[in-house]
Amino acid sequence: MIETERLLLREITLDDKEELFKLYSDPEVQKYTGEPVVESIEEIEKAIQTRISNYKKYGFGRWATILKNGMHFVGWAGLEYLPEFDEIDLGYRFLPEYWGSGIATEAADAILAYGFYQLQLKKIIAIAMTENNASIRVMQKIGMEFDKFAPYEAGSKEAIWYWCDQQLITKNKRH
Repeated sequence: MIETERLLLREITLDDKEELFKLYSDPEVQKYTGEPVVESIEEIEKAIQTRISNYKKYGFGRWATILKNGMHFVGWAGLEYLPEFDEIDLGYRFLPEYWGSGIATEAADAILAYGFYQLQLKKIIAIAMTENNASIRVMQKIGMEFDKFAPYEAGSKEAIWYWCDQQLITKNKRH
């Protein structure tokens, strides 16, 4: 578990399926993900099983993000190994009512610290659609630097890639 001033980040479980369905079935949330809107709880249950196996396989994953004040599920944030690029990706997705509240920056900042200081990762990337200015701004705020413009998936539109390592984060005085 990762804890920040306002947040708890913990492994996603099947108990989170209703909240995750609310997140993934929202067209506004899915707008900049390149993924379709989820239409069934069964799709979410399969995705959760994948998350659980990733925790076991890699020792990290995307974590349920809980607002400590009221213990409300607000979305997820975390790391994911992308085998097609041999990179570890920082990602986050939150319910619209929490956008603009600094939660993404707070969670992402804590995840970088965890990745570098607890997991001893050498490099972490983050990828966003070029139109997703809010996500790009989070990457910049946490001390990541621009890497390149490149598609995220074969046949997809160009995305913007950022990267960081422990030295860069330290230089940018984030941790």
